[in-house]
Amino acid sequence: MSSDAHQRRQPHVVLIPQPAQGHVTPMLHLAKALHARGFRVNFVNSEYNRRRLLRSRGPGSLDGADGFRFEAVPDGLPPCYDHGDDVTQDIAALCLSATKHSAAPFRELLVRLNSSTPVSCVIADGVMSFAQRVAEEMGIPALVFWTTSACGFMGYLHFAELVRRGYVPLKDDSDLTNGYLDTVIDWIPGMDGIRLKDMPSFIRTTDPDDVMLNFDGGEAQNARGARGLILNTYDALEQDVVHALRRTFPRLYTVGSLAKAAAGGADLDAIGGNLWKEDASCLRWLDAQKQPGSVVYVNFGSITVVTPAQLAEFAWGLAGCGRPFLWVVRPDLVAGEKAVLPEEFVRETKDRGVLASWCPQERVLSHPSVGLFLTHCGWNSTLESVCAGVPMVCWPFFAEQPTNCRYACARWGIGVEIGGGVAREEVARLVREAMDGERGKAMRASATALKQSAGAATEGGGSSSENMDRLVEFLHAGCDGAT
Repeated sequence: MSSDAHQRRQPHVVLIPQPAQGHVTPMLHLAKALHARGFRVNFVNSEYNRRRLLRSRGPGSLDGADGFRFEAVPDGLPPCYDHGDDVTQDIAALCLSATKHSAAPFRELLVRLNSSTPVSCVIADGVMSFAQRVAEEMGIPALVFWTTSACGFMGYLHFAELVRRGYVPLKDDSDLTNGYLDTVIDWIPGMDGIRLKDMPSFIRTTDPDDVMLNFDGGEAQNARGARGLILNTYDALEQDVVHALRRTFPRLYTVGSLAKAAAGGADLDAIGGNLWKEDASCLRWLDAQKQPGSVVYVNFGSITVVTPAQLAEFAWGLAGCGRPFLWVVRPDLVAGEKAVLPEEFVRETKDRGVLASWCPQERVLSHPSVGLFLTHCGWNSTLESVCAGVPMVCWPFFAEQPTNCRYACARWGIGVEIGGGVAREEVARLVREAMDGERGKAMRASATALKQSAGAATEGGGSSSENMDRLVEFLHAGCDGAT
């Protein structure tokens, strides 16, 4: 068979993430996992993120590999010039703009790709359902990949019902502080005991027309029309929710942790998706730490922003905990201005603290010197912490992060939560408790058990491994005859 003939028969999948770091990372892992299983891959960034990737990883970083190519479509937003163009765009604006402006270019891209190598399937980010719609209109089967936790997705799936039953929108702003958010919601399948405050944060609005309340709730409903639903979790971690979702989504593929499933050869390992330039020097600092499990790793992800006062409270909390720390401080961590730490804090902690603008997080969390993760509870960070067996101090910021926090703290026993505000005394106390106290010992034991279960899920015969096999079989069958 000629190479051209082989290429045309090779299954060809096009993947398009929402152009935010927390979505790009797991979608890229999925793309690598499929490529390693014989698929031709086209990975579609936004043009804005394409520029960022070239800047962070250097020219040639988007050359891909044999059978793995990168494409780009516009998102419709004006360029951001602050911080050298290295900022995450406004999420609400991005959601609306991509839906409006990316559909036509994506259609043109599919036409071009399909003309040379027929596209077998499109895998669209759960909040990029325009790509799902475009593909199906062209006769190309489409699956959706929700990059959230299963519990987070279940929360979004019930936004409309929360509105219908009158829980949302809030009556007025006092509902944010008067205990109303402690209301238990006892009718969401698989989520017994969940409270309003644990639901994705977009329900915390008094506006029935709130953009994110309606957008994310609507996108979750759109998943019902996809040929299948992919989640980056594993069955044993979110068993009750996964079981409940399977009643609605019989073609549900829980394939996490995708970071493990994506491990491949050198060509694939060289393909990365970090939108900020990684500072790997922090790994050498971790190597020099003499006591295993002694370092507090701090990272609030790619979207979280804090006030200058909150930044200072976290800083002095870390100073007061007495532990060595590695803190990722993005240039845009402080809303509307460059993040600047108190000079006295920097002087006081220079012998036991390292600051970085970005880092290879999976390698950091798996380093034996790291014993605790102070985190925003984004799903990638949460799952990476689970897979590394590292307990967490949780400070959820928005979206489904409160849901992930609730599960980490109340269901899995691997986390403690910082209260609503940020106080240096509480930060220091919780870090000490998680590192040295009796609760910390229990958290470490639970984290070790979850690490083992996460590893078992991706090994041969594990639930995620078998679900990946099911997904591959389904895609090979053209998304219409397999189960």
